[in-house]
Amino acid sequence: MSVAMRMRGLVMKEVKQITRDPSAILIAFLMPVVLLIVNGFGINFDANHMKVAVVIAAPEETVHGMMQALAASPYLDPIAMPDTHAAEDAVVRGEVRGMLVVRDDFSQRLARSSRWPAAAQLAVNATDPNSARILEGYVSGALSTWLAGQSTELRLTAPGGIDLQHRYWFNPELRSADAIVPGIIAMVMTMTGTLLTALIVAREWERGTMESMLASPAGMAELTFAKLGCYFVLGMGSMAMSVLMAIGLFGLPFRGSIPALTAASALFLVFALGLGLFISTLARNQFVAAQVAFLATMLPAMMLSGMLFDIASMPHWLQVITYAVPARYLVSILQTLFLAGDVWSVVLPNLLGLAAAATIAVGGTLLITRRRLD
Repeated sequence: MSVAMRMRGLVMKEVKQITRDPSAILIAFLMPVVLLIVNGFGINFDANHMKVAVVIAAPEETVHGMMQALAASPYLDPIAMPDTHAAEDAVVRGEVRGMLVVRDDFSQRLARSSRWPAAAQLAVNATDPNSARILEGYVSGALSTWLAGQSTELRLTAPGGIDLQHRYWFNPELRSADAIVPGIIAMVMTMTGTLLTALIVAREWERGTMESMLASPAGMAELTFAKLGCYFVLGMGSMAMSVLMAIGLFGLPFRGSIPALTAASALFLVFALGLGLFISTLARNQFVAAQVAFLATMLPAMMLSGMLFDIASMPHWLQVITYAVPARYLVSILQTLFLAGDVWSVVLPNLLGLAAAATIAVGGTLLITRRRLD
């Protein structure tokens, strides 16, 4: 029997198994939809309508415009408080994220701003440092806008300074979804690709199907590539669906090219499917394979890929470890293709990293898989 005939038979066997047992289809298409929707909408670093208590000890008519400036910001919800004690209680109870206190001599100091700067105190609940910094920036921006208007209206002389003109590249709206969703796609494809082979093949070990296949004339390379080929098609379909959801559901732009996306997806899927085969060959049990696949894919993909946390901000020793996480390379490629385009100086090195990971995963599977059952 020729190699082509054996491969044809193995592929037909895998196709019939997939059609008879829909679990592979559910893993390939239902799980990515659920994970993308839950994580895409659930993980959101955008801070809107942040409540801040405002205590105004100065004459209200003088700083009435300040309240209007704070209320005009889509990121702030100012709440007037009668005194600092009420505002502090609201901060402690978590009803507001911070409090802004305007002193009673604010108006007089504002009129003499060249000599006695007007002072206001902003106290922020910093149990969440990221939210605290965001709130500080929003309040400072709103007050700066209001003070600029006051200077023009009262003809105050503003001190000299730097006129900073800023632009945001690649994500001008500063939407967290634009940065996070590509990373979620990488995480989803890591789990999907690994579970497709880890669970399905582990089930074959439990049922004894693998024993029959090992007794067939087909070689180990033929068995491995037959499984990789069938589940590769499912995985690429899952990837295409995830990309379409990112563009249609989450409104992400796609500025790169389809060939670059296809190459990155193909290499990463070969790695993930090979890793699943490696895990199932060692475990030979669905429960153990599922636990190992979760620990080996989702946690590193979420924590060490740059999806949520900037790798450059990590300790140096941990930055070195991230090079062993293939999801890091896919996250970098997807973020570049979606937001910046075909930046080959970024895409090509990461494609090489994915190629190395795919080679190691498939090669490791071929090395540990033997025709003997002991």
